Amino acid sequence: MNDSTEPARRPHRIFIAGDSTAVTRPVSHLPMAGWAQALPLFLTEDVEVVNCARARASSKSFRERGRLQWILENMTPGDYLLFGFGQIDWKPGEGLHTEPFGSFLDQMRAFATGAREAGGHPVVLLPFERRRVDRHGNVSRFLGDYPTAMRQLAREEHLPVVDLYGQSLAWWRELGPEDSTRAFTYLRPGEPLQEIVQDADNVHLRPEGAIECARYVARSLLAQQVVPAGWVTGLERRSFSYDELGWLDDAAYARLTKERVSRPPVQESGV
Repeated sequence: MNDSTEPARRPHRIFIAGDSTAVTRPVSHLPMAGWAQALPLFLTEDVEVVNCARARASSKSFRERGRLQWILENMTPGDYLLFGFGQIDWKPGEGLHTEPFGSFLDQMRAFATGAREAGGHPVVLLPFERRRVDRHGNVSRFLGDYPTAMRQLAREEHLPVVDLYGQSLAWWRELGPEDSTRAFTYLRPGEPLQEIVQDADNVHLRPEGAIECARYVARSLLAQQVVPAGWVTGLERRSFSYDELGWLDDAAYARLTKERVSRPPVQESGV
């Protein structure tokens, strides 16, 4: 019997909502890479990562610009939403700022509620801490109360948590002030300085850091049985080429940034 007329099986999907630390970068941003850009390296071909993270996004601006709405409109039952913010929410200004135990919690709750109403599985992702390591190996906690607020949300909503924040504190402390630069966007001999990239960037990752963060995320999802064991692969693999990270060309990057937006059906005030 010819089975060619049977519809192709849709891949399982994991949507990512976050900021610039998760973004899939274009080649013009080399060697900067987002952790979610590297996540497919640790998932089978049956799983599609839909990376909707955007640069300079707080939980508030991501939602108000219709990015969450686009995700919810495109989710189908059984999909996952991995979401986490805090790197930008501290910034003053009406368009970005949220208070950790106030409007930030309200915004984050909307991600969890929306995913559940769409039949999806919301998962809280605590973002990694910035690299602020003194000569004694002490790591400053720049993100303040935002990770704590996310843990509170997870308890209240009974959500799984991927604690990349706690893991990153241990990493940066263990690596120390010099070796921790290897995970971040510090240019190496022979690497050109791109116009858009800042050298000695202690916020954004280079491929080596992005890959290890993605490895931790995949391992955490597997260990907590958030996703089936058959979805995760390659956790022990240590050698990767830069070409495997799926860099976008600038046109595709610009197009996806504009396309993955949907106007919310109701403009809410105060949230």
